[in-house]
Amino acid sequence: MDILEHNDYLKGIVQNLPDSPGIYQYLDAGGTVIYVGKAKNLKRRVSSYFNRDHGRSKTSVLVSKIADIRYIVVKTEEDALLLENNLIKKYRPRYNVLLKDDKTYPSICVQNEYFPRVFKTRRIIRNGSNYYGPYSHIPSMYAILDLIKQLYPLRTCKHNLTPENIRAGKFQVCLEYHIKRCAGPCIGKQSLEEYQKNIAEIKEILRGNTKEIGQTLYKQMIALAEEMRFEEAQQIKEKYQLIESYCAKSEVVSSILHNIDVFSIEEDSDGKTAFINYLHITNGAVNQAFTFEYKKRLEESKEELLALGIVEMRERYKSLSREIIVPFEPEIELNNVVFTIPQRGDKKKLLELSILNVKQYRADRLKQSDKLNPEQRTTRLLKEIQEQLHLEKMPLRIECFDNSNIQGSDAVAACVVFIKGKPAKKEYRKYIIKTVVGPDDYASMQEVVRRRYKRAMEEGIPLPDLLITDGGKGQMGVVKEVIDELGLDIPIAGLAKDNRHRTSELLFGFPPQTVGMKQTSPLFHLLTQIQDEVHRFAITFHRDKRSKRQTASELDEIAGIGEKTKTMLLQKFKSLKRIKEASVEELSEVIGQAKAKRLKEHFRSDN
Repeated sequence: MDILEHNDYLKGIVQNLPDSPGIYQYLDAGGTVIYVGKAKNLKRRVSSYFNRDHGRSKTSVLVSKIADIRYIVVKTEEDALLLENNLIKKYRPRYNVLLKDDKTYPSICVQNEYFPRVFKTRRIIRNGSNYYGPYSHIPSMYAILDLIKQLYPLRTCKHNLTPENIRAGKFQVCLEYHIKRCAGPCIGKQSLEEYQKNIAEIKEILRGNTKEIGQTLYKQMIALAEEMRFEEAQQIKEKYQLIESYCAKSEVVSSILHNIDVFSIEEDSDGKTAFINYLHITNGAVNQAFTFEYKKRLEESKEELLALGIVEMRERYKSLSREIIVPFEPEIELNNVVFTIPQRGDKKKLLELSILNVKQYRADRLKQSDKLNPEQRTTRLLKEIQEQLHLEKMPLRIECFDNSNIQGSDAVAACVVFIKGKPAKKEYRKYIIKTVVGPDDYASMQEVVRRRYKRAMEEGIPLPDLLITDGGKGQMGVVKEVIDELGLDIPIAGLAKDNRHRTSELLFGFPPQTVGMKQTSPLFHLLTQIQDEVHRFAITFHRDKRSKRQTASELDEIAGIGEKTKTMLLQKFKSLKRIKEASVEELSEVIGQAKAKRLKEHFRSDN
């Protein structure tokens, strides 16, 4: 089939699509499903792929790969959403968002057996057992298991406790029975009816209905007390207090809020990943919590992704909540469900809790990713600089300058180079100020910048993608004059310090503006590292130069001690102080006895 025939074939399918809700599937030449989508109106939605110019986007690449179209008509948009979600998981199409759910969180299982066990598991086996979870916050799961353990004596053994085996006396009680953690159903000490009553209450607790259990226990306690059965009433009271204590710790808002779903979404800085948090609220407490991520394939909006996440989580957790709290209106309509965008009050607190969880999850994922791939972290930081400063390209090469002098004496400057976020020490350069007299930092900076980039232009040395001055607006201004004079186009930023000489802000633009940046952020730490490094390099050079000048000047005053002798002494003893402390014998080994005596005589007369 040639291109024209192929286009006519697709056009024929599109023209005959119904104006009904449904899902559509795009297939490539090999018959593989490469995209699944939902639509309120199939004809209008699918036509939009072929009637618009998508430019050079990923959508245009998808359209170029379409060889065939299939569709399924459904009754409602909600049915379309559910079917879309199931087909995406079934076919995992190349151009659909990818649900990343590679970490298996544990669930609590109530096993389908004669005397059910209750335990933590990561394996879901469809054998009639009940599963609650998964629990992404592991301490919450252990807290509820601990509560169940304190409230109810349950068996932990794996024996096949059938009525026949129990009657046949095949089992013996274990330590759990003796320490009163198990009531001994294996030897008939606990009836099935009593055990199943406990299991029914446990299931209610796992569903989050702890208030109801508490109220039931309270009524039993009062009834037993009225009948003067005080020992039994005390046992019930202890259970009741455990339930109340657990409720007090787990309740996050008013217990009036019941059976509500909460969703929030955050995107990664690169815009390629979205993180969605889901909370289920029962009696004011978080009963289920889960965060997952979607890898984007096309230019999916937050609204589309949130809709996918809502369908996925409600199906996974079998939620029938009639109210869903969201940060904005998603692209979804569900029967008998109200979407709430809270502005204040307890529902707003729940949304903020969900947002806090999704942001923490995103931060944790970034940390894990950075450990596995440090280069990715550096690239992200450089991209962040590019975005914050609106640079044309990523600042892979950053150069930073600093001056150092004491009241104009021994004036020097230094330039450090960071390539891909790391110090390139072979590229560092030291400069002795030649044309400036006295303490003039601005003129010194201009001299050094002019010398460096004039030479770079003459010798073809790479120019920086970003130039940083260790100073505020004044330093930036004088550097810009030189860059303009040389006809170069190098972005200039300034790192300013506060009155405690700590880096406080990043300046950019002309006139310079403060770029908002958290002082705890990795980006701020990188810029501080660059500033500290250029300051260290400049100070070290200045100290070395001043030390050599002071040492050399005193040795110059001694008759018979020439340049060669000075060099030999400094190479051996490293400093003037050590030369003065050396004995005649030690000096003689280096420069001979005559010169050694002359030196010692000079130092004695000097004292």
